[in-house]
Amino acid sequence: MRHHGDSSPPPSPNDPAHKRSDWATLSRLLPYLWQYKGRVVLAIVFMVGAKVANVGVPVLLKNLVDAMALRPGDPAAVLVVPAGLLLAYGLLRLSTSLFTELRELVFAKATQGAARSIALQTFEHLHALSLRFHLERQTGGMTRDIERGVRGIESLISFTLFNIGATLIEVAMVLTVLAVKFDAWFAWITLAALACYIAFTVLLTEWRTQFRRQANEFDSAAHSKAVDSLLNYETVKYFNNESFEARRYDESLQRLRAARLKAQSSLSLLNTGQQLIIATGLVAMLWRATQGVVDGHMTLGDLVMVNAFMIQLYIPLNFLGVIYREIKQSLTDLEKMFTLMEREREIADVPGAQALQLAANGSDAAVRFENVTFSYDPTGSTAAAGTTARTILHGISFEIPAGKTVAVVGPSGSGKSTLARLLFRFYDVQQGRITIAGQDIKRVTQSSVRQAIGIVPQDTVLFNDTVEYNIAYGRPGATRAEVEAAAKAAHIHGFIAAAPKGYDTMVGERGLKLSGGEKQRVAIARTLLKNPPVMIFDEATSALDSANERAIQAELAGVSQNKTTLVIAHRLSTVVDAHEILVMDAGHIIERGTHAQLLAANGRYAAMWALQQSGE
Repeated sequence: MRHHGDSSPPPSPNDPAHKRSDWATLSRLLPYLWQYKGRVVLAIVFMVGAKVANVGVPVLLKNLVDAMALRPGDPAAVLVVPAGLLLAYGLLRLSTSLFTELRELVFAKATQGAARSIALQTFEHLHALSLRFHLERQTGGMTRDIERGVRGIESLISFTLFNIGATLIEVAMVLTVLAVKFDAWFAWITLAALACYIAFTVLLTEWRTQFRRQANEFDSAAHSKAVDSLLNYETVKYFNNESFEARRYDESLQRLRAARLKAQSSLSLLNTGQQLIIATGLVAMLWRATQGVVDGHMTLGDLVMVNAFMIQLYIPLNFLGVIYREIKQSLTDLEKMFTLMEREREIADVPGAQALQLAANGSDAAVRFENVTFSYDPTGSTAAAGTTARTILHGISFEIPAGKTVAVVGPSGSGKSTLARLLFRFYDVQQGRITIAGQDIKRVTQSSVRQAIGIVPQDTVLFNDTVEYNIAYGRPGATRAEVEAAAKAAHIHGFIAAAPKGYDTMVGERGLKLSGGEKQRVAIARTLLKNPPVMIFDEATSALDSANERAIQAELAGVSQNKTTLVIAHRLSTVVDAHEILVMDAGHIIERGTHAQLLAANGRYAAMWALQQSGE
């Protein structure tokens, strides 16, 4: 059986061998954020300003309470002292909100910019990964990981810098005020309560993280099953397996439910413990403040200030568990996305690779396969067990002269389509080399190689967009007239023009609104519009009826004039005019020659020709 994928699954963030530390994840994020260092610094200044104003509120409240301890009827009690203090109190409250909003306003561009950069880099990296990765990936789970990772960036930055950081600044200020204005016991009690609270929160949240990780895994698995099932809607219907798919999906949902229930019950334990620590610390502080008022070395305003400080401190601390949990969750989500970004490219340009150099008219675009040996899984699990992985191509050598057509025929599994994949550099050969215009395609950039080649694949997949978009995808930016010309050449213009919306007709998910023949003609039009010097037709007319096949075959023959063309075919009638025909079997070229020469040889090709002629 042919192996298209790696022998082992991609590294999982949950695997201890691949799990990065939280600091390592944060260090990966910082360079994206530091691109906006001016905004970061300004946001921190606004954050500190908000906290200074916030700490000043209890101090003013104390002075306001103490100022009210005047003799009844004293005009200053109403007109002078309280009015000024009340105004200052209001201004400080306003300043806290104002600085906070300014911080959000200034920092929003940095947060969104970092999220955009990481999401774009991940998207570009995924497109740069090899075909092997994309054959084994699960689209639903992977897109969910990226979605959570991008969302986690905003949460992580906000919670880390503006919640944890801001709270630590406020704690330092409050401890300083308490230690300087009162005895050190106030600071020690506050510090002890904070230490217990933070230690309890961190330890329990670390323990709870495993349940959140499990929930994420089960969520991705459920999403993957749902997306895969919906993408294969027709297959599900063909085999009447709706209930089977529902059961599979429900099994994933059940596992997700169990993990989320564990997460919720552990959250309740966390919240109860936090409230107990907060209540104990608050009672100890107020008891000492009350004793101070009774003993006469503290005023009523001091008691109010201590109480206000504790409330201000414990309100954000009350959310520390939630914040820390969200930070850990965001780090986990970001870690999974960074793991995707760090997935090594199997096929990469060599350092300093130059673009493929071709003549403007492609007159030098000869293609050569030189002693090419290839296996899809050369170091897979079968090889590790002591057996040899199946070799797909065995020392294949042939040339497609510039402007000529070479056809490859043979039974399924003989390695015909592998030739096209190797020419596109979806994989690299293990032995030998492939050249275009005498240049080894492993030594030039992949982009320039793929720009020089056009393909009409056997299995055409279209974007869920308009017909015009799918044809114009061959050369983005092409005019409507150029798109219509390509459609006419592919004999699909009449069908498109007859549709109510014409070229604006939507083709549906993967082009499923079109028939197989219509999809293939769109693919032909797309390649004709690209107009590259090297063409590959991989069973290009396999989904067409005989009349359309003959018409398009004539068109393809015209298009192939003066182009280097590789035709992979099953129907021998489509390759009779080829410059050379290669007959492949089990990864070997067993016959080669023109149509007439191969018939005269009376070998495998002649037998295949006779069989197909009798069938027709």
